[in-house]
Amino acid sequence: MTYYGAREIANSFRTVRKNTIAIAEDIPEDQYGFQCTPETRTVAQTLVHIAVITSLAEKIHFTDRLKTLEGFDFFGFMGKIIAEEQVKRSKAEILKMLQENGEKFARLLENASEEFLAESVIYPAGMQPPMKSRLEMLISAKEHEMHHRGQLMVMERMLGMVPPLTRQMHAFIAQMQAAKANR
Repeated sequence: MTYYGAREIANSFRTVRKNTIAIAEDIPEDQYGFQCTPETRTVAQTLVHIAVITSLAEKIHFTDRLKTLEGFDFFGFMGKIIAEEQVKRSKAEILKMLQENGEKFARLLENASEEFLAESVIYPAGMQPPMKSRLEMLISAKEHEMHHRGQLMVMERMLGMVPPLTRQMHAFIAQMQAAKANR
């Protein structure tokens, strides 16, 4: 019996994506061109990156079901991702990408078997560790999104905004303090 498997990965990925979408909805469309520095992604490019990067894990694990990454054209694949980031899209189009691609990936995750998640994928020579389980690699898709969501939260702060999860936490704390004061 495993304690963390396909259903848990899918559910936690959906939670992460829901919170990313909350930020995407929160930032006004006229701020989607904002970037922290000239060499970083804009808000829109970061959101598109998040929306399409799961296609990498989808290709490796579900489409091609690779057992080794030796010979996999990572840079060629990433070139396509970077090209997608450069396409001008409306806020509504980006939100739709986040929702649809996120749910597609979550469905793939929740339908993965324990045997599939336990399989090892060999990394190219010289990389450490030399291999990882599909479980660990698929969890890293969620971690990758959280990394970029942290960047989006900094962008919101730079735009003078309070991120949605922070607003929710402040409201919860205020509610708890009010309940305590009324005792």
